[in-house]
Amino acid sequence: MTSDTPQGVLATAQDGPPPHRVVTPVSPDPPPAGRLLGVDLARGVAVLGMYAAHVGPDPAVGGLVGHVMEATHGRSSALFALLAGFSLVLITGRSRPRTGRRGRQAAGKILIRAAVLLVAGTALTSMGTPVDVILAYYGLTFVVALPLYRLPPRALAMTAGVGALVLPQVLYAVRVSATDGVWAASIVDNDPLARISGTDGVMGLLLTGDYPVLSWVPFVIAGMAVARLDLTTAAVRGRLLLTGAALMVAGYGTSWLMLHLLPQARAAISAVTDGASSSSAWWSDTMGDPTANTPAWLMVAAPHSETTPSIVGNTGVALVVIVCCFTVVERHRRLRVLAAPVTAIGTMSLTAYVAHILIIRALGIENVPGSPLWMLCCFVVAMMAFAMVWKRHFRRGPLESLLNTATAPAKYIR
Repeated sequence: MTSDTPQGVLATAQDGPPPHRVVTPVSPDPPPAGRLLGVDLARGVAVLGMYAAHVGPDPAVGGLVGHVMEATHGRSSALFALLAGFSLVLITGRSRPRTGRRGRQAAGKILIRAAVLLVAGTALTSMGTPVDVILAYYGLTFVVALPLYRLPPRALAMTAGVGALVLPQVLYAVRVSATDGVWAASIVDNDPLARISGTDGVMGLLLTGDYPVLSWVPFVIAGMAVARLDLTTAAVRGRLLLTGAALMVAGYGTSWLMLHLLPQARAAISAVTDGASSSSAWWSDTMGDPTANTPAWLMVAAPHSETTPSIVGNTGVALVVIVCCFTVVERHRRLRVLAAPVTAIGTMSLTAYVAHILIIRALGIENVPGSPLWMLCCFVVAMMAFAMVWKRHFRRGPLESLLNTATAPAKYIR
């Protein structure tokens, strides 16, 4: 967090200098605390959503459980990415972007954080778990979005919108070119990161990986725009809720219309997904990934499809979740208390995320998703208990403390 953050928030901030000792007024709805707790609660929801996507039952089981599991796929990671933009703005100055020396120090913190996440993500990927680890992509997206941190909310929102409309088409064209040509293989062969990690290196992070920066940076930029807003104000939350709902309708609705009005598009999608049904491709990934290139794929809004409808719809979901989380901590004291374990996880989201990857590796889980529901419940309860106990004694999560230490040298930047 930055010194731009209200004093009441500093008591639980995860970044920046130690907080001043202040007395927070006893109130069921303290605005400063709500401002931070809303973000932490949203982070906790994102982490638990990824738990469900990775160690929960397969959505193909159907019924209520199947639909709930399906809802977490792709949308949890999109929420996680959008909150990354929120974190970037909190570090670089929320109400007033930092400039001069303090701005350079904040940028240094972001770059160090990005490097740590890149290394951590690459290390976790090299462990060979069936999980598509997001951290390395997350780190590089920080670097790409950093130059925009001084833009006002409207400019950030417009940039995110243009990115959502244009970048998926660019990504598709580049991927087709990479498949048909030899230039991509040449880049990978000469990439030190690719040789060290056994992945596609920078090419994978930017273009061909599971969370390509080219199509995921709009989420981060959208999060930066949201972070500039005063979400403690009911009117602002109301407008953001309507915006989120409109984006959901625009993203998923447009995909549904195109797929149902153009049967030839559904046929083309089925042909490149081993003949699986494409009728639910406007919101579900149960038809699998494409095995060949087809322009019709740009019409789907399935999770991880890297298309404009998917990005728009998932951004809408993320905004609605964020509004709900802020509303809970601002207006509903009992719900805020009940949500405390999830909020605690949100204060140590990096620790919670890395922990579940390590546990999946230790348990030898090979089918993701596909674990029984009780396995997911065990993961969730264990992490909630750990987070609650840890927060009673320490200000930051274990890995968050290490990350804070790693970024400390940024204070020497002149």
